[in-house]
Amino acid sequence: MTELRGALIGCGFFAVNQMNAWSEIEGVRMVAICDRDEARLQAMGERFGIDARYTDAAEMLRAEKPDFVDIATTAPSHRALVELAASLSIPVICQKPFAPSMEDARAMVSACERAGVPLMVHENFRWQSPILRVREALDTGTIGTPFFGRVSFRSAYDVYSGQPYLAEGERFIIEDLGIHALDIARFLFGDATSITTRTKRVNPRIRGEDVATMLLDHESGMHSVVDCSYATKLEEERFPQTLVEIDGSDGSIRLDAGYRLTVTDASGTTHTDVSPPLLAWAERPWHNIQESVLLIQKHWVESLRAGREPDTSGRDNLKTLALVEAAYEGAASRQTVDPASL
Repeated sequence: MTELRGALIGCGFFAVNQMNAWSEIEGVRMVAICDRDEARLQAMGERFGIDARYTDAAEMLRAEKPDFVDIATTAPSHRALVELAASLSIPVICQKPFAPSMEDARAMVSACERAGVPLMVHENFRWQSPILRVREALDTGTIGTPFFGRVSFRSAYDVYSGQPYLAEGERFIIEDLGIHALDIARFLFGDATSITTRTKRVNPRIRGEDVATMLLDHESGMHSVVDCSYATKLEEERFPQTLVEIDGSDGSIRLDAGYRLTVTDASGTTHTDVSPPLLAWAERPWHNIQESVLLIQKHWVESLRAGREPDTSGRDNLKTLALVEAAYEGAASRQTVDPASL
């Protein structure tokens, strides 16, 4: 098996998970890293034993000529970096949110398509093993025809301490967390034809919304509710668990707190513990997210080697990003929005 040589752009808070995951994947070696912040760059290099360290992305990509680049920066920088990689015919993984606008997102997809290089968005929530188990249960058909779904993430976890920029933007929970929940809804229930959204800011110390409730119509005929909150204080903190409900004509599926999967059908009810494994480098309660990073990066490697489009390709992620934009438009107008209109 030919070794794949990767490079990382962005050595911030979450990129450590990506580097840990790359170290576990057979046939992959990260050969270079890049960050404008010298301190972060040196810390990442020392931690993972990478000597090739750059503060200029173009210099790194031209000098190292990696087989792929993992862009782990914030959204405003994505377009320039993705277009740079495409111009050098280097396959790209791009962190979510993919872009600050649909215009930028479409430009990145077009640039990679013209260059003939793969583009995957690091939309990892659908790769959480409990969510994959829900999809497996749904695909058996045992609950009949699904007609209602819910994807719910409610917490009071202090996400601002590790990522203070989350408190500073005009947009918050839909763009940062809701995008994941909306992608899960697409993954489980199919593409959406309309979305109705209500938002609220509960925490006075942040600028954006920290609560969002969204009602979706799906092409499949299903209706779903996607609700997110970082202002919900519970007896037991559930962060970072995503809960799922699906009702069908012949039964139901529930992914409840504590990673308990319940399936009720004509034969009765089964309960299964679908807790994610605790990887050697992971830590609770982040281990669910951290495992999904490993799974999506394995999927990238498999797709790259097979020459097939990854499930969360840039082209696919346009639909998730359109739902995010439609949610914000609908929250402002208090009207139902068709994401295809954006």
